[in-house]
Amino acid sequence: MHRRLIAPGALATASLMLAIPASAAGFSPGAPGIGDPYYPAYGNGGYDVSHYDLRLKYQPATDELEGTATLLARTTQDLSRFDLDFLLDVSEVRVNGAKASFTTSGEHELEITPKSPLAKGTSVTVVVRYSGVPSSKQAYGFTSWHRTPDGGVGANEPESAWWWFPSNDHPLDKATYDVSVLVPDGSQAISNGTLQSTSSRLGWTRYTWRSDKPQATYLATLAVGKFDITTGTTDGGIPVVNAYSKDLGANYGAARASVERTGEIADWLSGYFGPYPFNALGGYVPNTTTGYALETQTRPFYSPRQFANGSNTSVVVHELAHQWYGDLVSVRGWKDIWVNEGFARYAQWLWSEQEGEGTAQELADYVYASHPADDAFWTVKPGDPRPENQFDIAVYDRGALALQALRNEIGDEAFFAVLKGWPQQYAYGNASVTDFQRYAEEVSGQPLAALFDTWLFQPSKPGAPAARAASIAKAGEAADASVQPKSWKKIAATNDVHEHGE
Repeated sequence: MHRRLIAPGALATASLMLAIPASAAGFSPGAPGIGDPYYPAYGNGGYDVSHYDLRLKYQPATDELEGTATLLARTTQDLSRFDLDFLLDVSEVRVNGAKASFTTSGEHELEITPKSPLAKGTSVTVVVRYSGVPSSKQAYGFTSWHRTPDGGVGANEPESAWWWFPSNDHPLDKATYDVSVLVPDGSQAISNGTLQSTSSRLGWTRYTWRSDKPQATYLATLAVGKFDITTGTTDGGIPVVNAYSKDLGANYGAARASVERTGEIADWLSGYFGPYPFNALGGYVPNTTTGYALETQTRPFYSPRQFANGSNTSVVVHELAHQWYGDLVSVRGWKDIWVNEGFARYAQWLWSEQEGEGTAQELADYVYASHPADDAFWTVKPGDPRPENQFDIAVYDRGALALQALRNEIGDEAFFAVLKGWPQQYAYGNASVTDFQRYAEEVSGQPLAALFDTWLFQPSKPGAPAARAASIAKAGEAADASVQPKSWKKIAATNDVHEHGE
């Protein structure tokens, strides 16, 4: 609980001021949340992190994790205290070399009070020593750490960092990463970016990974287990590292047949979205019981269940599209999730067209026709779905439908210029749905407020006149919902990609 002392009367105020050291006057605690209305306690105020250095030791047999996290940050206010988002047990905190006091509060707050207050604009080095069993920790009734038969995995959205490193956990505070993990010989540690080195000593092997471009905390991942690892290079020259758990069973072949096409698909996507924005690429499939996939930066996470019905390149397209839409350009707030998911879904529609399994127009028509006006599908507003509907199917399918409506409104030339220009416009930063509308208006030269309102913000099915204007579902006339595009089932296999927990 964060208490604010209000002392009535001038005498009480004067007494309070006398109790505060002169050096601390005017300094205040950083907010326990970054200000996102969907998740008020996520992230923190008062500072901005530029780099995480994580030095970890993990024991797969017991799920025990030891770590030393070094955070490089800069204060954004005169700061007496600040929070990190974290769940494991902390033994020591140092701020600029001096021991700091610390305590915990709420579901996931680590409150740190430095020995001396920190002035606005100060460079700060925070070192946190910690340990614990990630799978034993829950917050808000769920876990984002997944035990596997041979190790564990940290991967989830909108949060996963709390279970393995202390952070300012919100996409607004992106940073670079060095992740160095010591594991028993015979196990491997997979993370984001490029593998800098491996070294073995006394039965343990250290894997050191580096992400040298800004990365949101939920896009950082760690997987320890026994993997088959493949390497390669895309036509564009990007190194590819893929990893598959050795015990995927019947799903192994389909997973590998899908994820091994990562380089090809990334090169194909660059034709729509511009040059691939990072210096590493790949994917990994651990033996988890989860059902989702996640666009962890440079190295997406895939559940084995994504391949239970055979190979599925569509899910690979989805997660790789996020490298531009979600990773390179991240949401300004979690209500802006459409600028991630609507576009990743639309990339699947474009892939369907490429594979001859249904055009984007046919898929849009099918979505429009297969949901009657009284379907709850239409009550979800992709442009601001509310936290309980953040990953509702409507954000994906209605979100992609809105893009086809935009394409039909402004024409292919302007539409594909928008798709390619947007990631460059906000590269390595954050943006909102409103930002995207303004950018599309700027590129197309057309007013688009009414179209965006109809397809993204109204809690009802766009009527026949709106559909006709957007060339959707045979100009708004009754369409045959039974004509399902061939690609539909594979696309629908990604519908549960971001559910919490198991």
